[in-house]
Amino acid sequence: MNMFRFIIFTATLIASAAAAPAKLDQRQAPAGVPDYVLKYAPLVWLHSAEQYFPSDLQSQLSNTIPRVNFNAVAAPNPLNLTNLNALGADVYLTSKDDITTNPQWIKGVKPDGAAKTQNAITAAVIVNDKGNGNVDAFYMYFYAYNWGGEVLGIDQLQFGNHVGDWEHNMIRFESGTPTYIWYSQHANGQAFKYTSVLKDGLRPLAFSSNGSHANYAIPGTHDHTIPNFNLPGGVLEDHTDKGALWDPLLAAYYYAYDAGANRFAAYGGDATPVEWLYFRGRWGDQEYPTSDKRQIKLFGQAKYSSGPTGPIDKQLNRSNVCPDNGNKCILRTILVPKRAGDEVVEGL
Repeated sequence: MNMFRFIIFTATLIASAAAAPAKLDQRQAPAGVPDYVLKYAPLVWLHSAEQYFPSDLQSQLSNTIPRVNFNAVAAPNPLNLTNLNALGADVYLTSKDDITTNPQWIKGVKPDGAAKTQNAITAAVIVNDKGNGNVDAFYMYFYAYNWGGEVLGIDQLQFGNHVGDWEHNMIRFESGTPTYIWYSQHANGQAFKYTSVLKDGLRPLAFSSNGSHANYAIPGTHDHTIPNFNLPGGVLEDHTDKGALWDPLLAAYYYAYDAGANRFAAYGGDATPVEWLYFRGRWGDQEYPTSDKRQIKLFGQAKYSSGPTGPIDKQLNRSNVCPDNGNKCILRTILVPKRAGDEVVEGL
């Protein structure tokens, strides 16, 4: 191989490495995180038209004001991830900017060619070891803004826009082997056998819907009008495809959760903030009243709704693979938007 060909070959290898998600030994996960929690961690495909990418946790605090009933309240200054727990459950982290102006900070950070959100901590991995080899690993994803999407394809008719957006996958492990995976979607979601879902190697794929960031197991169109159904079209549609690839492990905090004590402990020690996980308030604005010129409300649905609660409110010690929300826990075995062949399992 002459020198010119060697240079081209080397440059090609470097470019290929930069474009691929980091290998396990390149990820900066702290010591103590179970290797299988990393090995089987989901990869997320963001939509090709996405405008609101994963967002840095501290950036959300820096660009919001704690409010209760739309009034500013006393709060630590500056507000950060180590003192957020000083705020009460009635607090809304309210945007300093008029959201209709689409400020830059709500757009988040688009993953680079290596699937990393550079200079932004955009995820949290929470491990609940229940003993006897039973472990639930939660992969929490944060976005500064949720665009609810169009209703019936009408741009002016939108429901469910809100500041702040927490989504997640949960994988249930038995003695280090993944058995089931949960995909959060709006007020509910879907559960699948691990062996049924699409993967990149061992890592399951999640497809984040355009704007709303609901997680699905397949690309395409998903109507979510009826809980527990995933239809190929309808009134309230989510859209997923292979836009930008995001590896949440590359910019995440890692925690162990003790359900009995309701306590979090950081893998990696004092350098990782823990206090923010105890905040039970909302990570966005309170739903605007109808007197607000930005608000439209039809059939009980608001164009701008309240921001979400954080990871502590996601049933981290759930019995079923699905959270307990009044719906049956369906463990799906197929990836098409219908229920034929699905398995209804109670108490799992």
